[in-house]
Amino acid sequence: MIRITNRVFTDLAIWMMGFGILVGLVFPFFMLFLGMDPAMAMSWWFFSVCMLAGLFVGAVNILLAHRIVGERLNLLAKHMKDIENHLKAITGKAQNMDCTPANCHIPVDSKDAIGRSSRAFNNLVDTLAKSIQIEMDIRTYTQLLTTHLETDQLCRSALISLMEMIGCPSGAILIEEAGELRVYHTVGLAKSSSLSTNPLILDSMQTLNRNIINIPQDVMLEGVMTSFRPSQIIVEPIVYKQLPLGAVVLASNMAFSSEVLENLDLFGTSLALALHNAMTHDQVQKLAAIDPLTGVYNRRFGLSRLHEEFVRAVRQNIALAVLMIDIDHFKQVNDVYGHTVGDRVLRTIATTTRSQLREGDILVRLGGDEFMVVLLGASKADALEVGEAIRRQISEKHIKYGEQLIQVTLSIGGASFPEVDVEYEKDLIEAADQALYRVKESGRNKMAF
Repeated sequence: MIRITNRVFTDLAIWMMGFGILVGLVFPFFMLFLGMDPAMAMSWWFFSVCMLAGLFVGAVNILLAHRIVGERLNLLAKHMKDIENHLKAITGKAQNMDCTPANCHIPVDSKDAIGRSSRAFNNLVDTLAKSIQIEMDIRTYTQLLTTHLETDQLCRSALISLMEMIGCPSGAILIEEAGELRVYHTVGLAKSSSLSTNPLILDSMQTLNRNIINIPQDVMLEGVMTSFRPSQIIVEPIVYKQLPLGAVVLASNMAFSSEVLENLDLFGTSLALALHNAMTHDQVQKLAAIDPLTGVYNRRFGLSRLHEEFVRAVRQNIALAVLMIDIDHFKQVNDVYGHTVGDRVLRTIATTTRSQLREGDILVRLGGDEFMVVLLGASKADALEVGEAIRRQISEKHIKYGEQLIQVTLSIGGASFPEVDVEYEKDLIEAADQALYRVKESGRNKMAF
């Protein structure tokens, strides 16, 4: 229809009134055709009455259009304005769009253009609410992940939160370390240790693609990964800049919706970024704490750990022993064979010593050819036994260099708390150093307290 003004209902009124006048002008001729007296049909008053009747019908139509169509359009406009105000109110805030069919939807009670418009508006509102909900979930998920810099804690929180958001009862998260997959956390998965060699997971890691396994109800499973009978299992690779960092395994007793599958991409992006940051943090922390040559704690971090354990031993009145280890005539090894062989000797000492320690005991390279061992909960007798085992193992070991076999020995001095009544951990180190000095003065390759 040709527009006359910039208001639809005004244009509609003009066209309806004009059409009413046109009908009024044509109606007398129609009455002549039906046999009406020409004198009456063509009189000015009959023309006037017909045009007034046409104007009246046009006016009634305008009122009906305002009443029926206009109110629906005003309702639609009001709901749109309400949605706009609500979006402005929640912009930039951690707040979901509180929109239910009762307070946002428009009634759909017709099958014409008005009904289709109402239905389209309701669908638009639902889609918008879901989009905002997803955005809020991703924001919350991302904020949760950024609170963890330790990989263990990050993986646990990431998996549990992801399972809660998508309504999944069972899952696992695996991370690649030194070329091998390691299971970091599992929920409801049986035989989780075998996940790292599962071909479906390895395939996802290699192809960087999601694997979806649909399990028919009439198929009997043997060795299923879950502690219940799943209907669908998803293996989602964790990819950062086209590099696989790990994989998430999710199992559900019903098929995952297409919406969940689409959202997994978004959650996976946040997880990949957070995991990369955590792994970088772990590497930095490791570099700050580890001696690069021997792979044991360096002096700064080792002394810090000794302080923590000494405070705990004093508070809880438990034993703690320190061994100071020195390689006999190590300078001669470097002078005769070179520093490459000297480094090999240091690594051998560190590896052999570590093999004699329990989990939780601390091995530290203080610098040069000096090592320190912190034995948790060890009395003097315990420390003597461990120290002698280390000294004996080293004295019996031969390090091959070309055609030559190099043999070194150790001098070890020890001190144990509370047998040695000291106030600070540095006093315990000094006592062990004094014992080490006596060993060196008395011929080396011995141990003393």
